[in-house]
Amino acid sequence: MKAMDIDAVKAFVLAADLESFTRAADVLGTTQPAVSLKLRRLEEQLGRRLLERTPRHVRLSAEGLTFLGIARELVSTHDRAAAAFEVERRQLAIGISHLLVGGELPSLLRRIRDHDPGLLVEMHVAGTRELMQAYEQGELDAVLALRPEGRRKQGRAAFAETFSWFAAVGWEPHVHRPLPLATQGESCRIRAVAVRALDRAGIEWNEVFVGKGAAILGAAAAGGLAVAVLARRAAPSGTIDIGKSLSLPSIPLQDVMLYTTLRDHRSREALRVLTLSFR
Repeated sequence: MKAMDIDAVKAFVLAADLESFTRAADVLGTTQPAVSLKLRRLEEQLGRRLLERTPRHVRLSAEGLTFLGIARELVSTHDRAAAAFEVERRQLAIGISHLLVGGELPSLLRRIRDHDPGLLVEMHVAGTRELMQAYEQGELDAVLALRPEGRRKQGRAAFAETFSWFAAVGWEPHVHRPLPLATQGESCRIRAVAVRALDRAGIEWNEVFVGKGAAILGAAAAGGLAVAVLARRAAPSGTIDIGKSLSLPSIPLQDVMLYTTLRDHRSREALRVLTLSFR
């Protein structure tokens, strides 16, 4: 067997992780047809069908699942070898809103590592106000946060995040009692959006738990203490979206902004991979 095309193997890993040829192509800076062609040739070379294509998703076949771990090792080894004699080690300090970080963080970090193994990533997860203050003081190179008030022109919209109402599996509201809410407190913009939507719908609510970040609010929801408005990506296991079943008002899509002044190609590419991984 002739040597495998490392770019094709990398495309396979990305397509498997992102469940999309198009998103894999975006990360690689190429086109969806080019990725599809590389993967078809890789499958022909291996004599195995690695991915199952459907109109909406790309999923691993049983043989693709077997190959995925080996493919990751191959890509990682190749990238380490390619960077073996690089003198400069780049450090990138990134801030991410704690409302956006959920259980997918390990895979997100792995994608950054796979993209640039020699990059030292310093990640800060906190509230928007704290992150923007650190960014303005030069402590962070980039920030991904929900669009803050008064800063519409400084950053660019990276993607739109979907929020909804989450509660523990099996949780049911008490009849004739207000909807119990877990929020980040009155300073949180998502809280303001949520309670305004409830008020407009004529649904009574009561704030019963206050915490900071999706992990804390998700724990309150999973524990059956309250209903939390969470980004769908950040909702923990043990919770379900109850918005439709309880006829709760929908939460408008929220713009996530990327703030950075970095201009070097290596850093910009790492940030591009990061933002694409969130979509």
